[in-house]
Amino acid sequence: MRKTISIIGSGFSSLSASCYLAKAGYKVSIYEKNDTVGGRARQLVKDGFTFDIGPSWYWMPDIFEKFFNDFGKSTKDYYQLDKLSPAYKIFFSDEVITIGDHMDQICKEFERIESGSSKPLRKFISQAQDHYNIAINKVVLKPGISPLELVSKETITRVDRFFKTISSEVRKKFKNPKLISTLEFPVLFLGAKPSQTPSFYSFMNFADFGLGTWHPKGGMYEIVKAMKTLAESLGVKIYTNSNVEKINISQGKVSSIKVNSKTIDSDIILSGADYHHSETLLDPNYRQYTATYWNKRTFAPSSLLFYVGFNKKLKNIEHHNLFFDTDFETHAEDIYDNPKWPKKPLFYVNFPSVTDNSMAPDGCETGFFLIPIAPGLEDTSELRQQYFDIIINRFEHLTNQDIKKHILFKESFCVNDFISEYNSYKGNAYGMANTLKQTAFLRPKLKSKKVDGLYFTGQLTVPGPGVPPSLISGKLVANLINKNEV
Repeated sequence: MRKTISIIGSGFSSLSASCYLAKAGYKVSIYEKNDTVGGRARQLVKDGFTFDIGPSWYWMPDIFEKFFNDFGKSTKDYYQLDKLSPAYKIFFSDEVITIGDHMDQICKEFERIESGSSKPLRKFISQAQDHYNIAINKVVLKPGISPLELVSKETITRVDRFFKTISSEVRKKFKNPKLISTLEFPVLFLGAKPSQTPSFYSFMNFADFGLGTWHPKGGMYEIVKAMKTLAESLGVKIYTNSNVEKINISQGKVSSIKVNSKTIDSDIILSGADYHHSETLLDPNYRQYTATYWNKRTFAPSSLLFYVGFNKKLKNIEHHNLFFDTDFETHAEDIYDNPKWPKKPLFYVNFPSVTDNSMAPDGCETGFFLIPIAPGLEDTSELRQQYFDIIINRFEHLTNQDIKKHILFKESFCVNDFISEYNSYKGNAYGMANTLKQTAFLRPKLKSKKVDGLYFTGQLTVPGPGVPPSLISGKLVANLINKNEV
């Protein structure tokens, strides 16, 4: 008789794991507390405007392709993928840097800012490509069980790159503060300060400049729909509006979950929900990590998000826009060192309707605004409005246009919503940061060391934050289950 697996949550890692486990012959069911699948990758559709309310960057297209290839499929079987040109714009107080869709364009832009900078840039990206190949083909495919996973002929000869930081490497090669900010930006996706992130993680710079920035037509939610379709074709049962209230243990092994007050027997339980929350579903003696442990971790930022519908097309913008017109270091300190609401926040704006007219009504613009903030901050409607006014005023000034009077509506999402909607620890948006002390085997484990048959996946375990790592996390835990439970 096939073993039954109950999966808690339906984010990217859960959907990924469900596909691999169903293919391996398990009877798989997913239980999602919200009314749609996708976890943090959900969608808001309002008055003809479509917003991705979670992830909005499509990087590392090879990871998505490999995932679907594992099932004899391709991304193009499910959605249209377009490379953005340019990839994005960065607004500084006195000028704009445009990141093109290939290295020659990017080198030309670097030269415009700092003469002679293209030579060290090509060298830096070449090394980043080397790191990418090792990371994607070796390091991230390990289940985080032992430090020996990091030991290979490739990593041994590059061991110093785990102890130097991105920040030190970038600043050694570049002097212009704008170029430094441009090169330090990609590791923010890993949820940590560049000064705390190992230089090996420069592979994110290759993901950026080397592989480019892409957009699935219709938005990031198209990936969720594709994975749901694939999972169901493999026999996975998906239940929404199904809140898991308890993980039941019998003689040290999982026995069932309690869903909407009903008990559902399970041979194996896999949680793709927030790791800290998942352990609260267990009796205290079965939890691996204490409250002190979680409190001492470095978490990736939370976010204040705004979803705004405009009744006209905006000018001087691209699909992705970064606003670095205030001090990068000061904002980072307000997130990691002395958590508080930033006085002068950096922010990001995504206008998918610039390149995809399906995302907004004719003649209109869909705008997604994001301010990274420390998790656990006070979150009130007054603070949300205060920060919306701050960034809108700066946006108008830097793009030289009046937009406030063209706002049809705005919705917001912040710390309180991350907690209520996703059971997110302190309302974090991206999981646990990939610092040196929170990398690979030093992250929370995929397999419970206290309960047989209990597993975890997602951005708080290996490999870490981000959509591509979540797809990989699902594969890693499925492999681990296959190895241990057959």
